[in-house]
Amino acid sequence: KEQDSIKKLRGRIVSVTDKKPLESAHILNLNLVTGTITNRKGEFAISAQANDTLFISYVGFQSIKLKVTNDLLKGNELEIAIHEKTVDIEEVTVKAHNLIGVLEIDAKNVPMDKYNRIHIEGLPQTYEIGRPVKQEYTTVGSAIFNPIDFWYNKFGKRPKELKKLKKLKEEDQLRDMMEEKYSREILMDYMDMSRKELNDLLKDCNYSNNFIKKASDLQIIEAVLECYENYRAIKKGTVTKEKIHVNTKEN
Repeated sequence: KEQDSIKKLRGRIVSVTDKKPLESAHILNLNLVTGTITNRKGEFAISAQANDTLFISYVGFQSIKLKVTNDLLKGNELEIAIHEKTVDIEEVTVKAHNLIGVLEIDAKNVPMDKYNRIHIEGLPQTYEIGRPVKQEYTTVGSAIFNPIDFWYNKFGKRPKELKKLKKLKEEDQLRDMMEEKYSREILMDYMDMSRKELNDLLKDCNYSNNFIKKASDLQIIEAVLECYENYRAIKKGTVTKEKIHVNTKEN
């Protein structure tokens, strides 16, 4: 019966200011965990049923969530207009590094990255081998309440959300979509957590601040799932695998 209620929702994504179509906008059905992108005319088609939630995003524009109603599934094409993001420009201090043309001396003046990275041929990511962040507990209360244990127990009560995260990681089209995202919005929606809570969880899993800031949404999902599986293994008393910290390429 559930399959019978699933229909194709067709629509078009445009800019609210000039009505120009937005090519390659992402549309993700958060309930069915299926995704698609718009064509050059801004058009898309995605499977949906009443009460599903669509997550719509485009680089430089504000993401929106759309609740699917029975009226939207009657066959009429939907036009969705989204707003451009307003970006506050922050003051940036640029530090000059004077080079004199002598390699040995110049090399000492180049700022060093405190994280070492290894790139493995054939893999899109680099692996972080720098020192991870160690979570400091300043009070007995904060030591008793640790994010990993809290989210481990929460995931245990929300197995469907855990399956959805795994599907985002495993299916090629969804992986490609997550690899292009850096907003954490979908992950926060599935885990029902704030950005700060997500960052605290990653720190407690010993991921570096550099990774937390620069990793793609796909890499963050992989990190959270890896941390969950390792913690579950510890809880069950089984041997855990050695953790690999994934990080983005440095430009």
